[in-house]
Amino acid sequence: MIWLVVVRTADDERLRDLALLRRVRDRIDREYAQPLNVEALARGINMSAGHLSREFRRAYGESPYSYLMTRRIERAMALLRRGDLSVTEVCFAVGCSSLGTFSTRFTELVGMPPSVYKREAVNDAAGIPPCVAKQVTRPIRNQEARVIAPH
Repeated sequence: MIWLVVVRTADDERLRDLALLRRVRDRIDREYAQPLNVEALARGINMSAGHLSREFRRAYGESPYSYLMTRRIERAMALLRRGDLSVTEVCFAVGCSSLGTFSTRFTELVGMPPSVYKREAVNDAAGIPPCVAKQVTRPIRNQEARVIAPH
């Protein structure tokens, strides 16, 4: 009788977890406008919500919820630049259920309220192709902002 012993190393486990985390990130990118929560995302990959949150933060530097909100705000910025939707319509179109939370998060990431962004972005983005505007106007998370050293 021949026994096959499979030894899983820590590296094997880490690679497996990274593949699962990529699936979660891809799902967030695809379904950002749907009602998503960490429990549902974790259930989709047979992982506990706590483990998913810890590993996602370790791999990508932010929590799954924070990543989801960043995707929603990016999409909201694009919709606001078009100028044909109200802030409330944009809020619900990107999957947010609270205008207050949406406005607060938008202001944190972009540096101005969505109504101000809409007013300024319509004029600023005139004549810029949407693919370029998306890259130039991408929100920067606070910890990613450039720090200028004192003189």
